[in-house]
Amino acid sequence: MARDTRRPDRVGEAVREEIAAFLAGGVKDPRVVGLVTVTAVEMSRDLAQANVFVSIYGSDEDRATTMEGLESVATGLRGRVGRALRLRIAPHITFRQDDSIARASRIETLLAGLKPAPATEAADRKDQNDQNDQNDPKGSTPEGSDDGR
Repeated sequence: MARDTRRPDRVGEAVREEIAAFLAGGVKDPRVVGLVTVTAVEMSRDLAQANVFVSIYGSDEDRATTMEGLESVATGLRGRVGRALRLRIAPHITFRQDDSIARASRIETLLAGLKPAPATEAADRKDQNDQNDQNDPKGSTPEGSDDGR
């Protein structure tokens, strides 16, 4: 019997939705401060382990405090996810901080700061060639060619 390789992805998406709904409903732990977004969930092939990637909006201190709070809530959340998704084995949940949004923002800032030097040099060369063509008394016909005149 062939294994369904998409099942971990499907279960991971369902776990992401369930955890996001839990976080949106309000977490009882006072350490969870700031805006928490579940960006992705990676499931192990046997569905026993779930790595939950979260993006936390706030200062570095808020992020550290929120991660501690999420780690303490993970055991209770494991049972909730297992019951909601009717899984035989509730996955062990590990929260990991997702810095991809911050990295993408930094890359965009760096790219915006670059000067489009090669494009302007090419445009300057094109303008010079256009001016040379306009100043050429023979016109635009190449030398040595006879256009029948």
